[in-house]
Amino acid sequence: MIAPNFSLEGRVAIVTGGNGGLGYAMAEALGGAGASLAIVGRDKEKGLQAVERLRANSLKASFFAADISTQEGSRGMRDRVVDEFGRIDVLVNNAGINIRKLPQEYSSDEWRLIQTVNVDSAYFCATAVYPDFMRAGGGKIVNIGSMMSIFGASWNVPYTASKGAIVQLTRGLAAAWGRDNIQCNAILPGWINTEMTASSRSRFPDLEESVRSRTPTGRWGEPPELGGAVVFLCSDASRFVTGVSIPVDGGYSIQG
Repeated sequence: MIAPNFSLEGRVAIVTGGNGGLGYAMAEALGGAGASLAIVGRDKEKGLQAVERLRANSLKASFFAADISTQEGSRGMRDRVVDEFGRIDVLVNNAGINIRKLPQEYSSDEWRLIQTVNVDSAYFCATAVYPDFMRAGGGKIVNIGSMMSIFGASWNVPYTASKGAIVQLTRGLAAAWGRDNIQCNAILPGWINTEMTASSRSRFPDLEESVRSRTPTGRWGEPPELGGAVVFLCSDASRFVTGVSIPVDGGYSIQG
């Protein structure tokens, strides 16, 4: 039985990029806490497969194909979610991409693409659902950052810039909307076994052991291990928590 202040029964949660990897794991956790799920992404086939899996676990979920990197696309997505579910209570901004190169190798289009997908979509989705939160008397936003929000890396500078921006976006929205009972926080996932990190491990053969040796828990994380943090930040249990960025990283970020 879920403790009342952690329950999401009767609430509707949008999870962008919720059709795979960390997004799917967080959506599954929110659904397990009682939320109805609006899974948002560009890949319709992958999105419908994700919804089918969620429904097979007796969770309430629908997929919404959308380009949320524009204000119009985000607002259109919001309208369709409200049409189906009648309300919006939670937004998890998880959509993101990465292109790994040395800084001098990126084209201007690649730089802009990463900022647009990783930062613009989070901002546009947040402002799109703001009126719904106001009508409901409050709401929850969780932005998904990265270890690259706090560390630099030579081979993905545009990505690190975008994830640093996510932390500042989180603080700014928390400051602006705190009096409206809207809490905005961020999760900074550590090194977790996903398709995205698999490509990093294949490119950098020493990465697997390097992460293990630096991480106090001595291992990589698994996607479901983000579930507790996202349910906490999306529930009444975190009503007095806003503007913070919580690493879920096995202690990687505190190791000297």
